[in-house]
Amino acid sequence: MAEKITPRSEDYSRWYTDVILQAELADYAPVKGCMVIRPYGYALWENIQQALDRRFKATGHVNAYFPLLIPESYLRKEAEHVEGFSPELAVVTHGGGKELEEPLVVRPTSETIINAMYAKWVRSWRDLPILINQWANVVRWEMRTRLFLRTTEFLWQEGHTAHATAEEAMEETLRMLNVYKEFAETEMAMPVIAGQKSMTEKFAGALASYSIEAMMGDKRALQAGTSHYFGQQFAKAFGIQFLNKNNELEYVYQTSWGVSTRLIGALVMVHGDDQGLILPPRLAPIQVVIVPIWRDEEQKRLVLEAAGQVQARLSATTRVRLDDRDEYSPGWKFNDWEMKGVPLRIEIGPKDIENAQVVLARRDIPGREGKTTCPMDALESRVAELLTTIQSDLYARALRFREENTFYPRNYAELAEAVENGFAFAAWCGSAECEAKVKEDTKATTRCIPFEQPAEVGPCVVCGQPAEKQVLFARAY
Repeated sequence: MAEKITPRSEDYSRWYTDVILQAELADYAPVKGCMVIRPYGYALWENIQQALDRRFKATGHVNAYFPLLIPESYLRKEAEHVEGFSPELAVVTHGGGKELEEPLVVRPTSETIINAMYAKWVRSWRDLPILINQWANVVRWEMRTRLFLRTTEFLWQEGHTAHATAEEAMEETLRMLNVYKEFAETEMAMPVIAGQKSMTEKFAGALASYSIEAMMGDKRALQAGTSHYFGQQFAKAFGIQFLNKNNELEYVYQTSWGVSTRLIGALVMVHGDDQGLILPPRLAPIQVVIVPIWRDEEQKRLVLEAAGQVQARLSATTRVRLDDRDEYSPGWKFNDWEMKGVPLRIEIGPKDIENAQVVLARRDIPGREGKTTCPMDALESRVAELLTTIQSDLYARALRFREENTFYPRNYAELAEAVENGFAFAAWCGSAECEAKVKEDTKATTRCIPFEQPAEVGPCVVCGQPAEKQVLFARAY
């Protein structure tokens, strides 16, 4: 089965697509640029969704749903916002067999439709804050698409909040970025760098944008989550005003934040290998798969009975699957579940039953090195321990990979070489001209201005002028 996957060293892009298709995460849809998320891929998205939703609700947010179709005039109310999205808009001009009086835009993001509702709902400081999140699909007419990373239609969540003060809104903006960072590192086992976007790279319509950036297996960056501070821009465009405690009328301060199904693409690229997926246990749809081994009908009966008992013992605390398919050999099943990235495999045959044991095989450590025997009476504790270890080891491995491919160039020549081979942290004067030069010469962009800054920054690596900040440069998806 692994022969169907192009080696990463041969063609990383082809490897990525092969893994998604062969592991049955997704498939191409009849509409160009769209994808069908298959059950295994959707189960992975559901686990991501549930883990994030818990965090959103723990910070006081509630879920709602807003329309897919947005009056075109709404987008015109915020000039910078519509300019940023104009090339990507899908517009409905006909409905019910006749031309519409006003074209409707298929949701590229929901700031405008949500703000139109907030303008109706907000009257007093007592109505604030509004802390709403939406799980939805959006459409952006992408020219170059890639499964999960960039598709015409994709799934995401978008939080939209309104506050009485700028301080509250900024606190919310950074709080949610930290929620994303904690989620990425705890659940995805993916180390990320948090920081502020440059003015060139910020979200259209935002006063300030913040992101978490992760290194993929080909050393490119992926923006894994964003959080935006809007100030009063949208509030003024849509008339979202309230009477404050001094009975004075003022505009609300707003934020927006979101992640999408591109996180599945991130999981593939951060942890996968030439055999397929490697999924972190906390998000894996199946954490443990049991593969019974037998040669004849008598062995089959005994082994399946024992395997069923193992499944029953683990099912209360673990997402476990018993692969009792007759039509495939154990070796074929091993390859199949390795392709799908199941963190832990339990092998059980007649000799294991005689010795009151099972064999445990870790997906993240191939071959014999990843295999151990486990006494039956220690099954639950050992499986739980291994799943925890796999989760932490995947994070440590990804962090080590990032550190080994991170550079600190001191001049422009070193910067150009560094972004060929990974991340580059370098001093930047903050000018859009220097930023544009790097992008034109190297295809690298400023990913973010990290919150963690060195004590001494030094001169800008592009122009040599004094710099106050160090920025992360990288080629990105």
